[in-house]
Amino acid sequence: MLNITPMVRNILIINVVIFILQDRLIPSAQFALYHFSSEYFQPIQLLSHMFMHGSWGHLFSNMFSLFIFGPMLERFWGPQRFLAFYLITGLGASLLYTGVRTFELNNLRADTEQYLENPTPLGFNIFMDNHLAPGAGLEMASEFRRNPDSPEYIEGSKQIVRRVYNQVVNTPLVGASGAVFGILMAFGMLFPNLELFLLFIPFPVKAKYFVLLYGAYELYSGFNRVPGDNVAHFAHLGGMLFAYILIRMWQRNDYRNY
Repeated sequence: MLNITPMVRNILIINVVIFILQDRLIPSAQFALYHFSSEYFQPIQLLSHMFMHGSWGHLFSNMFSLFIFGPMLERFWGPQRFLAFYLITGLGASLLYTGVRTFELNNLRADTEQYLENPTPLGFNIFMDNHLAPGAGLEMASEFRRNPDSPEYIEGSKQIVRRVYNQVVNTPLVGASGAVFGILMAFGMLFPNLELFLLFIPFPVKAKYFVLLYGAYELYSGFNRVPGDNVAHFAHLGGMLFAYILIRMWQRNDYRNY
């Protein structure tokens, strides 16, 4: 399982090279995925963000998973079908993420407009707790409570709320996690009874149970995401969902490969 295959090797090299060149020759602001309501959005970002990463740790975690689970799938499908699967699930992940993001940003826009129409210390506290990490803006909130009728603090709170809105709208998505979670789903579907030895678990776990538990965790985390959680759980779920759909389509239409 650890013998690297040609397409997996190529994807690994491309991701590492792009990360090294990132922000030097390859601008993140152009190729990371922004929401379509952002001034920075470009359609190419739906695919290009898959090759951008936020840190060495982020890059390592994605590429390590690709290195562990990708070769068996490439041997099973061949390099061309494996690459198609990788790109399609990554694109599917970005589409689901964008859909969920649209819903979240609509709520943020409504909350922003509501606050700007009726700025109060309590409303400011609620807005900051809902859309940033709990406790954010405590100093401003404390001063605003002591001076609720102060034009200075009213206007200052409005500026902060506008800044939060712009910050959230213009926060990009980077990383191959959607495609990697698609690979995990495929691995669990095609090799369900293969036993995996995982860190911190003293006994082997069948691939199907590993994928099921991981998917359940991402689903829970996605619906119970707290402000400040920067993990794109619905991108992960999007990769898994599109992987499931794609494999079922291939199984139905190309039985010889299954």
